Amino acid sequence: MRGERVALVGGSIAGCAGALAVTRAGAGEVVVFERAGERLADQGVGLAVHADRYAELAAAGYLDGAMPWVRLTRRPWVVRDGERRAGREIGELPFPFRSYSWGSLWRELRGRLPQSVDFRLGVGVTAVEPAADGARLRLSDGTEERFDLVIGADGYRSRVRAALDPTAVAEFGGFLAWRGTLPVAELPEPAGAFAETDATSVGFPGGHLIAYRIPGRDGTGTVVNWVFYSAPPAAAAQRFADPASTHPKAIPEDLVQHQRELVERHFPPFWQEVIGRTADAERLLQPMYDMSAPRFAGGRLALLGDAASIARPTTGSGAVKALQDAVALERALRAHQELPAALAAYSADRAPLGRATVQLGRSLGQAMVLGTPEWAGMDQAALDAWWREAEGGHGSAFGGHRLGRS
Repeated sequence: MRGERVALVGGSIAGCAGALAVTRAGAGEVVVFERAGERLADQGVGLAVHADRYAELAAAGYLDGAMPWVRLTRRPWVVRDGERRAGREIGELPFPFRSYSWGSLWRELRGRLPQSVDFRLGVGVTAVEPAADGARLRLSDGTEERFDLVIGADGYRSRVRAALDPTAVAEFGGFLAWRGTLPVAELPEPAGAFAETDATSVGFPGGHLIAYRIPGRDGTGTVVNWVFYSAPPAAAAQRFADPASTHPKAIPEDLVQHQRELVERHFPPFWQEVIGRTADAERLLQPMYDMSAPRFAGGRLALLGDAASIARPTTGSGAVKALQDAVALERALRAHQELPAALAAYSADRAPLGRATVQLGRSLGQAMVLGTPEWAGMDQAALDAWWREAEGGHGSAFGGHRLGRS
C-alpha cells in the first residue's frame, strides 16, 4: 500500500484484525466504524481456537500467549442415564483447543492496534457507495466520508457485502444455538463431573450441547461457556428466514419454553442445573445462517470474517477464519504493488476456503443437530466412525483450515 485511506466497517474481532492488517501493510490512515458502544467488551460468549491454528496465527503476530485463555484437551460425549447424575460417557474425541472469552479477546486485539488507528465507537455505516477509485460511506451521524479502500467486517448482515454483491445473502440453516455463561463457583455437584480441560458434549435427539471453561470477560478467572444446538419448532422457524429481523438478545418465550422442555426430557440432572442456574442476562440466541460470498473483494471493497463467509460455531473455526482472513489480506497487500492485484489475490486465496467452511458447517449441522444418531446406543468405536462421516470428507478442517503461505 502507498498511504491509502482505509475504512473498516465493523469493529469486532474481525474488524480489529483487519485494522491491524492494513496498518502493517502500509495504509496511511485507518478508520474503524463500530455502531455499538463500549459494551462490545461485555460480551462473555466463548470461542475456541485449535492449537495448530493458534500457532500459525501467533507466528503471524495476531495472537500471543499473553491473551487470557484456557487449555482444552478432550471432548467427552455423554447421554442421560438414570443411574448417573452427570450422565453416561459413550466415548470421547480429541479436542486440542485454546478457549477464549469473546469480550476479553476483543479487548486484547483492540489494545494492540496502533494509536494512529481512529476507532469510532457508536458510529454506524448506513450506506456504501462504491466508485472506481474508492468508496463513499454514509454514516449514522448524517455525515459522509470517502476512502480509497473499504473493508467489510460487519458480520452476516454486512452492508459492504450488499454493495459488493447484493445476491450474496445469508440463509437460515435450520437450527439455533442457545448460548449462556455460568460462574464456575455456581457449578452443581459433583465437582468432578466436569473436568477443567474438558469440552463436554451432551447428546440428545435432535441436537447436542457443548460446554467448556473460558476466561472471564475481563480476562480474569474462569466461567463455564455452554452452547445448546437444536432446531426450533416448525411454527417458529419462519421468523428466522430474514437475517435482518433477528437479534441475539431477543429470545421469544415460546423458544425459552421449547429449550426448557428438551433439557428436562433429555439431559442428565447435572447439566439441567448448569443451564437452569444461568442468569437470563447471560443468555442469548444465535440462529445459524449460511453464506459465502462468491468473491471476497471487488473494486475498492473487500470482506473479512462473517461478512465474507459464515463459519457456524459447530466448525470450531469462526474467530480463526476471521483472523486468517486478516493475515491473508496483509500478505496480499504486501506482495503486490497495485491495490487491485492485491485484492484479487486475496479473494482467490480465501473465497474457496470460505465455501469449504460453509460446506463443513452444513455437514456437521446435519450430523449433530438435524440428523442426530441414537446417541445412547453408541460406544467409542461408533463415535469415532460417526465423527469421520460427520466431517463429510473435509478431513482435518474442524477447527479451521491450515493457513496458507501466500
